[in-house]
Amino acid sequence: MFSLQLRMWLLLTILFGFIYAVIVVIGTKFFHAGNFTFYLVISVVMMFIQYMIGPKIVEWTMRVKYLKREDNPRLFQMVEGLAMRAQIPTPRIGVAQIPIPNAFAFGRSLKDGRVCVTQGILNLLNEQELKAVLGHELSHLKNRDVLTITLLSVIPMIFYRIAWQFLFFGRRRDSREGNTVLIGLAAFLFYFLTNLLVLYASRIREYFADRGSILLGNQPQALASSLYKLVYGSARINKESLKEVEGLKAFFVNDPSCALKEIKELSQLDLDKSGTIDVSELEALRNKQIRLNFGDRLMELLSTHPNMLKRIKRLSEYRP
Repeated sequence: MFSLQLRMWLLLTILFGFIYAVIVVIGTKFFHAGNFTFYLVISVVMMFIQYMIGPKIVEWTMRVKYLKREDNPRLFQMVEGLAMRAQIPTPRIGVAQIPIPNAFAFGRSLKDGRVCVTQGILNLLNEQELKAVLGHELSHLKNRDVLTITLLSVIPMIFYRIAWQFLFFGRRRDSREGNTVLIGLAAFLFYFLTNLLVLYASRIREYFADRGSILLGNQPQALASSLYKLVYGSARINKESLKEVEGLKAFFVNDPSCALKEIKELSQLDLDKSGTIDVSELEALRNKQIRLNFGDRLMELLSTHPNMLKRIKRLSEYRP
């Protein structure tokens, strides 16, 4: 856990130190201060708007219907119990009217937190598995992951605007066209690299949320088994349904677009072919060494979620 925290702090330091240094250099040497401030402000404003209207976009895309206690008393009881253990306000509880089996949490703050399950997940997981998934999502709320990733996402956005400015507008006002083109191309490169770092931050947050679910009293094998079932359930969903939520899959417990590939790997963990991962199967994975090929590493590099085999391997190392 300390290793994850150290990596997260190093990542934040690198990202913000990097953007600060680049802004100072470009702002003082190549931009009129007023112009540069304008583009910086535009990026921050866009981030703020995204942060404020984000919950409504999620609700609309996922077709969220908020529940009353009488609609699903057991679900309310599970969420309230986990929220009490996490020492956070009980979030609003909703059901997303989409077939993909999954769950997600969102909101602008702890007081504005919402946790939702899809119709598909309610019929797929048993009570302990569902509770483990809900613990993962409440950990996202407790860790303020939505705010963290939103703040980090503004950094690639700033580089993108710097690149756009130098490549398409700076040349009209600056006689040093060669310099402006090089700066624009460098900014595009930094945009790509910082975007990879933001994806890396997102993957670290998933590990944090997994660990958070265990700290809330859930069993590692329950969360591992739920992930296995979610991958299996997602692999059966048609491509049209997956496309509907393409832009919001970062909110999910797992990336449903990777399910077809992941199910082949995870099925090897289910030694007794029961459709779940039990304590002995998780223990067997704990003693194995995971090696990813180049394609797997590249796919993980470009993903918001960790490689599922690595993720369950890490769960095998946790103790409740």
